[in-house]
Amino acid sequence: ARDEAAVLPGTLPTLLAQDYPGRFAVTLVDDASTDGTGEVATRLGAGARRTPRVVVGAARPAGWAGKPWAMAQGLAAVAADDAGYVLFTDADIAWDPGALRALVAAAEGDDRVLVSQMVLLRTRTGWEKAIIPAFVYFFAQLYPFRWVSRPRGRTAAAAGGCMLIRRDALAAAGGIDAIRDALIDDVALGRLLKRQGRIWLGLTTTIRSVRPYAGLADLWQMVARSAYNQLRYSPILLAGTLAGLAWLYALPLASALAGLIALAAAPPGAAATGPVLCAAAGLTGWVIMAGSFLPMLRLYRLSPWRAPLLPGVAVLYAVMTADSARQHYAGRGGKWKGRVEIPEKPEHRDEARRTQIAREPDLPELSGGRESNSRPSSGCAIARSARLRPDQ
Repeated sequence: ARDEAAVLPGTLPTLLAQDYPGRFAVTLVDDASTDGTGEVATRLGAGARRTPRVVVGAARPAGWAGKPWAMAQGLAAVAADDAGYVLFTDADIAWDPGALRALVAAAEGDDRVLVSQMVLLRTRTGWEKAIIPAFVYFFAQLYPFRWVSRPRGRTAAAAGGCMLIRRDALAAAGGIDAIRDALIDDVALGRLLKRQGRIWLGLTTTIRSVRPYAGLADLWQMVARSAYNQLRYSPILLAGTLAGLAWLYALPLASALAGLIALAAAPPGAAATGPVLCAAAGLTGWVIMAGSFLPMLRLYRLSPWRAPLLPGVAVLYAVMTADSARQHYAGRGGKWKGRVEIPEKPEHRDEARRTQIAREPDLPELSGGRESNSRPSSGCAIARSARLRPDQ
């Protein structure tokens, strides 16, 4: 948690009050906060059913991105614990009382080394309603959830707000050290763990982010912070992505408008086959595109009339992606809460390899109850690391 004192009162109590039948503890890593985040967490835990452990974060070594370093410190703090699962989550998430129970039951019942859920983001302001559903929509297009969950599929990803992980699988994969320089840590962790076993990624309405985005600037930075990193800092992939967004989302609208304008301007009796085909093709593509966006709007309980506006939002995302590249080359890539994270130099990688952090011991598998073909229905939040064990 980094400078999260304002949101913790609305989120941390929901984690501490989880209706979970087994042993469960919370560890919060105070990641160099300047607003008293650690003190707020301690005060909130004083009267709760469970008291969170607050770890004061150490200085980030060269070669480490901010969040992986915080995650590694959380794991080190619970290295002696024999719990079978660890939950990584964020400080701005509020969740329902039965969420943790459902997550562990899903992981146990379906033999998953990772169960991750995309939390429901806040959509109160006009810009949040315009940008957030499309953000989740594009993420799902880039990492189709069904493909992620296929054991033999190559697609792998996770959502950082809620990642329940089997600890023996994480240790076998090399721990957090294996993704120490990842700016997009959740996707990197999903890829890492899929080599160890079955993973699952899905949506939920019972885990909610309370983080507000006051205006377009905040949402812009949310996208631009990691977009170019997602493209592996490749100008070729950037050009392909921008061209793809234009082809898939802008071209149908442009084709429809061009055809309709040509029909309106054509003199009476003139051949109109070309304009008709142009308009028909564009309108068909536009309708298909809008229809594919409707399920996301329903998830966020927004009007279906927003669906035809997707081409405009896609163009805006293209501009954000281009700006992400601009920020990277200006030396400001990955900026988050005043901290700039850019790809480290090779010598920093070597130094990071020499940096030692506490490693977790191998742990036996859990023997908790199983539910055939269960699926997670909710997610979890707040601390960087939580220790879990289902009822024995």
